[in-house]
Amino acid sequence: MSLEDPAPLAALVGLIVALLLVDLKLFARGREPSWREGATWSIGWFVLSLLVALPLLALSGSEDAVNYTTVYLIERSLSLDNLFVFLLLFAYFGVPVAHRARLLFWGIALALVMRGLAILGGVALIEEFHFVIYILGATLLLLAYRILRGVEENVDPDRNIMVRATRRLFPVTSGYRGGRLFSREEGRLHVTPLFLCFAGIGAADIAFAVDSIPAAFAITRDSAVIWMGNAFALLGLRALFVLVEGLIARFRYLDETIAIVLAMVGVKLLIEDLVHIGPVLSLAGVVVAFAIGITASLLADRRDPDKDIKRAERAGRMMKGGDEPDPA
Repeated sequence: MSLEDPAPLAALVGLIVALLLVDLKLFARGREPSWREGATWSIGWFVLSLLVALPLLALSGSEDAVNYTTVYLIERSLSLDNLFVFLLLFAYFGVPVAHRARLLFWGIALALVMRGLAILGGVALIEEFHFVIYILGATLLLLAYRILRGVEENVDPDRNIMVRATRRLFPVTSGYRGGRLFSREEGRLHVTPLFLCFAGIGAADIAFAVDSIPAAFAITRDSAVIWMGNAFALLGLRALFVLVEGLIARFRYLDETIAIVLAMVGVKLLIEDLVHIGPVLSLAGVVVAFAIGITASLLADRRDPDKDIKRAERAGRMMKGGDEPDPA
């Protein structure tokens, strides 16, 4: 498959848009979903995304199917960082629950576009300049280090370039104006805090597109397979968002696990001219890394008498910024 083939591309894009609309219209529309509801939908999206490998197996062969599954699992784990940032931005700007679903929908749609552009640009660069592979590998190792430092140290809405630029160009309303992004007041166009939050999400989407695509290039150079893995990884993020706070609290080694996976694929890129690592081995490495991380987290919680206090502290660190003053 190739993104240059119009028929498969149109069918794939149409399917993704249809599934996004299903998620927007049917999942907890206009209300706050329960944890159980979020878990049910998240599992459903996960199973559906894995089943996509079956028609890919029939149409393109086992290599594409395994590569898609590996890319999906890696990008799904990296999508958690997107959710952490969304969580921080929603808390910082005090986004009402009623408006979060639509904001998440457009954030996901924007992320799909950003990653598509990053994939096309990356493929073109690699075909023209092979040394780019080594830059991507080093980038993944750097990203692994950044994740080990912790999301809360790398995200500050006040330092977000899109938010700062928006505040310089437009005055900001003193509060929300329903679900509107803009409001004309006293004859002058204002932006609402909802627009500032969306600007922050847009900047995060660009950063994550640049950060996550190199991991996929370590698995395959097929642009269609990479975009499919990214698209299905982003589906169902609204449901997964409901589970993020609990996941943060319970999976104490989440950051370390993701960092290890990124370091593994970074090393794979750096040594691929010397050692060939097949897609099945890559997939096995990702699965084993997450199995070890989850098991270690569960065992550590079971042996820790202060586990409840530490869970609350981890969740609190991710929610810091929620008590900031009015963002205007």
